Amino acid sequence: MQAWRVHENGEPGEVMRLEEIDRPVPGAGQVLLRVRAANINFPDALLCRGQYQIRPPLPFTPGVEICGETEDGRRVIANPALPHGGLAEYVVADEVALLPAPEALDDAEAAALHIGYQTGVFGLHRRAHLQEGETLLVHAAAGGVGSAAVQLGKAAGARVIGVVGGLEKAAVARELGCDLVIDRRADDIVAAVKEATGGRGADVIFDPVGGDAYAKSAKCVAFEGRIVIVGFASGSVPAPALNHALVKNYSIVGLHWGLYAQKDPASIVRCHEQLTRLAADGAIKPLISERVPLKDAAAAVQRVADGTTTGRVVVTMDGAAR
Repeated sequence: MQAWRVHENGEPGEVMRLEEIDRPVPGAGQVLLRVRAANINFPDALLCRGQYQIRPPLPFTPGVEICGETEDGRRVIANPALPHGGLAEYVVADEVALLPAPEALDDAEAAALHIGYQTGVFGLHRRAHLQEGETLLVHAAAGGVGSAAVQLGKAAGARVIGVVGGLEKAAVARELGCDLVIDRRADDIVAAVKEATGGRGADVIFDPVGGDAYAKSAKCVAFEGRIVIVGFASGSVPAPALNHALVKNYSIVGLHWGLYAQKDPASIVRCHEQLTRLAADGAIKPLISERVPLKDAAAAVQRVADGTTTGRVVVTMDGAAR
């Protein structure tokens, strides 16, 4: 089969190689899946760079999220077992963790549903307890995780403010349903949020960016607001001033969604059932900006790493050799 492999750490476009290798062999409790589509996530870039919290042995195949097909023909969503990641024609995955792909979504959309939307649900509802009528501020609102948070916030009845970088991404955020879009390159984020909320600030802030985005969040979070720390796509990990959180009475909450697979796996299944219902109702639909063939996967991972993409970039296996 064909698979992209990383033999040394570095930038995805430089270190990923498309190779012909043997199909992976399932271990105990695992199944072999034919990949139908593989969603590219920012952690794939971090894996290539050797900066992710999980460091599979070299060589490895990136790709942490797929829509695949079992040997008996079931269409499923899975997180491949590294080092045999999803940017390949076949993967192995833990059988107990397989989830049915929603009928309302095609393969690319199903591949992009799991990590981003589960992160959104757990972050907004389990960690921040977002309520109907509250104001939700989403950084990187046109990105993969951010676009999911926007849709989920609207589905929950929140007023959603999206922060983006550039006119193209601003247009995408508006199409996603943001009530207000702030271009961080042209607008004063703090002033715009305070003006839009009558000086109150945002009740919940969803931050997958870190760095300056967090600094701005702390200045425009409401009384008893909640800042959800999801990731650090900016490459800068902020150092919160805890005295500021005390004086302004807001909460800083972290979300490492992957921990739920270890600590509370049943919650992931319940969340998937909720997401399947929302997809069937048309309340959510992953924003797929690009569908690329397997041969172009390395360049696609690099674009995600560089932050130049909107929504999700998904590798599709149409026409790939079996």
